[in-house]
Amino acid sequence: MSDAVAIVLAAGKSKRMKSDLPKVLHPACGRPIVEYVLDAARQAGASKIVLVVGHQAELVQKSLAHHSDVQFALQTEQLGTGHAVMCTRELLGTHTGPLLILAGDTPLLQGPSLGGLLKVLKDEQAACVVGTARTENNAGLGRIVRDDKGAFLRIVEQRDATPEEQQITEINTGCFAFDGPALFAALDQVRPENAQGEYYLTDCAEILRKMGKKVLAACTLDIQEAMGVNTQEQLAEVEAVMRSR
Repeated sequence: MSDAVAIVLAAGKSKRMKSDLPKVLHPACGRPIVEYVLDAARQAGASKIVLVVGHQAELVQKSLAHHSDVQFALQTEQLGTGHAVMCTRELLGTHTGPLLILAGDTPLLQGPSLGGLLKVLKDEQAACVVGTARTENNAGLGRIVRDDKGAFLRIVEQRDATPEEQQITEINTGCFAFDGPALFAALDQVRPENAQGEYYLTDCAEILRKMGKKVLAACTLDIQEAMGVNTQEQLAEVEAVMRSR
């Protein structure tokens, strides 16, 4: 998968970290947490990485400038995950290979799990593969809705889920593999018609399915890998997992 490119979303603020340091630069076991995401992307086969920066962009770029395979895209306004990916169009709009999209605050990701997403994308000739995991502790997480034959239908956020959908234990990890041209075609149709007024990357999966493209949900990750860092307490949990590994 040497033609794969990873997009790492790292533009957010770190309000809940109660720190002036950008969230992705907080250290875990001596390294900025985003560097573990970069490692996992490389292990999965990404030949290039585009990091979407926003909050304290100059500091993030300066801190990661020594990574020769990393380029930077600037998100001047935080208008959602879909908007963050739109900001990479200048760098990647003509890319015809696969795109792996990851969150910069998930340092427990593992290369083989992400490589599994790219493999499913290639083997199934899909337009999109949503990376999923299973957990009984699904509070606050997006649920994977499938039809009665097990085919992917959509991702539903908890606040929009019916009581039945809230019982679903397969969740969206925030990791995606897309066919490049298909992703940017879908992004053109994303609208901020939600309570947050944001452009959601998750909408692309349903848009592509309705366009007649093949969209799959693959449970290639474990729930530990999807653990995001939003607080100092979560950072400590992540460090404990790293040490145990």
